[in-house]
This record gives sequence, structure tokens and C-alpha cells, in this order.
Amino acid sequence: MIDPHVHLRDWNQSNKETIEHGMKVASRLGFTHLFDMPNTNPPCTDRDTVLARLADGGEAAEKTGVSYHLYGGLTHDEGQIREMAEIHDELFPLVAGLKMFAGQSTGNMGIIGPDKQKDVFRVLSDAGYEGVLAVHAEKEELMKPSLFIPGKWETHSLARPSEAETESVRDLIDAAEETGFRGVLHICHVSASSTINLVKEKRKDSSFRITMGATPHHALLSAADAENHSLYLKMNPPLRSEEDRKAVFSALLDGTIDWAESDHAPHTIEDKEKGASGIPGLPGMLLLLSELRKAGCSEKRLEAIFGMAAADAFGLSDYSENLPSDAFSLFSEISSEYIWNPYADFLK
Repeated sequence: MIDPHVHLRDWNQSNKETIEHGMKVASRLGFTHLFDMPNTNPPCTDRDTVLARLADGGEAAEKTGVSYHLYGGLTHDEGQIREMAEIHDELFPLVAGLKMFAGQSTGNMGIIGPDKQKDVFRVLSDAGYEGVLAVHAEKEELMKPSLFIPGKWETHSLARPSEAETESVRDLIDAAEETGFRGVLHICHVSASSTINLVKEKRKDSSFRITMGATPHHALLSAADAENHSLYLKMNPPLRSEEDRKAVFSALLDGTIDWAESDHAPHTIEDKEKGASGIPGLPGMLLLLSELRKAGCSEKRLEAIFGMAAADAFGLSDYSENLPSDAFSLFSEISSEYIWNPYADFLK
């Protein structure tokens, strides 16, 4: 299996998790490839840091048997964008793709505003970039931070409403079209039915490929679940309505959403109590696999969701799928690796 969206922490965040620990957990769950996000501390936005991260990931890969891949992080600086595009072409598939944050999240790497985002697409187009550009899509201008009540995780969905995601995706697709982008635009962790419907419509006339990913938490949990304080269900984008949750789950089943991605992002309880966004998500991928099987999802579609679709989009030629037969047991067994289980209610 492939998890194309993880935050393995380490370095200045080793108290949350190390690369090696995350990859050991992934190996026990049956993953063969992990794609690590660049909003590390320090961030992977220059050649030296990217090479240092790949070296550490490579050491963990030798110990665990899991293939380590990394996204190059983008800033608004033209020279930096070109450097990341060059590094991708030089080091692919170790550098699997590039990542842009169209809204602020953990790491403060946000490139805010349609004009700056269009600049990124323009530079990538000029550089001839044809790889995957994964985007965290939330429009900062539509966020309402004053509506978040500390400790009441369910109010996070009010502070970062679904329209912030949907309108950000609209901006991104329009910018890509206007600048002649020739790569794959991947919308990470889609959470809203309005976003799914927008992408379905935009795909009809798009000159480039648009893919979507969904997390187990957006497919299985809603904002109502976040009312349980002990589950620490605060993440970006936040959990949505039950209607949105069902839309995400259904879009995974029918292939509208291309693949599952955990957005694995462990924290300490102290940081969660202070409002940190993110949950340990690797075990949840096995729960999602189990729930999709229960819903009658074919094995062929499951193979696409948990690896083959991502392998195709990223251009991994040596990948073969082998799904675990008892996914729920693996989920139950591995959940204890982390200091809390955001999916604990599924074990009752």
C-alpha cells in the first residue's frame, strides 16, 4: 500500500514522532511506500534540507523495508520554485512531487492569495514542470478564526468553513488553466461535498489532470464526533457535516476521489490541549479499508484507493498492490502505538 500524505515529524519535532517510528508502524500495517510532507522543522524548502531529509528517510527505509519519498516544499520566491522543480526532476522518485500550502497550516508555509498562487503556477509552467503539485487548499480570506472556542474542537469547522476549501480549489484550478500548467494538480484531503462537485465539473474541460485525496477522518468522522474532547479531533481542514462525510465516503467508493491518504500528523497531548491541528492517522487507513469493504467496495477499487491510483499519478513504475485481508485487526493492534486513538469509538 501507498500512503501519499504523511507528516513523520522528527528533527525539532522528535518528541512527537521520529521518521523511523512512523515507518515501523507503516510497515506493520502493510505499507510499502510513504510520501512525507515538507512542512518539517526546519522545512524542506532548499536543496540541503531536502537532501538531509532524504538521507534520514533512507536510513529508516533500510531498517523497515518501507520506501521513503518526500515532497519539495514551495515558497513564493521564483528562484526557490525553480530549484524545487529541478530537484524533483533530478531526484524523482525520491522527491515524489511538490507541495504548496494555499492556506496556513502547521508550519506556516502558506502562499496566501490568488495572485501569489498564480505566480507559482506560472513559474512551474515556465520551468516545464510536469510532476504532481499537491496543494493544501483553504482560502485564508474566508476563514473566521474568531469562531473557534479553545478546547471545543467541533468549533474548528466554523472557523475554517467548507467554502474556504471549495473557493481555494476554484482559484487553484483557474490559475493552473490560465498559466498553462502541464503537471498533475492534486487536491489534498478533500473534506466537502461542494469541493467534490466543483472538481467533477472542472475535470470535464481541464487541460491538465486533477486528482483528489481523502483522509480516513473525513470519510468516517464528522464535526459531531469532535465534541468528544478526549479524541482531540482538530485538524486542517476540519471535520465537516455528516452530509459532507457521506459525500467523501461515497466519492471514494465510486472513484470520484482518486485515493486515500492519512494526513498522519502526531502531536503530544500537551500540544493538542494548546490547540495543535493534526492526528496520528496511519492506523485509520486500515479502519477505512475495513469500512469500505463492509460497504461492498470491490477489491479492484480498493487496490486503486490504497496504492494503484497514486502510483499511476506519480509515475511509480515498480509498485504492486497487496492489501491485508484483516484490516480491522491491524487497525486495532497498531492504534496503541500512539498516545491517543482518534478512532477509539470504532473499537467499542
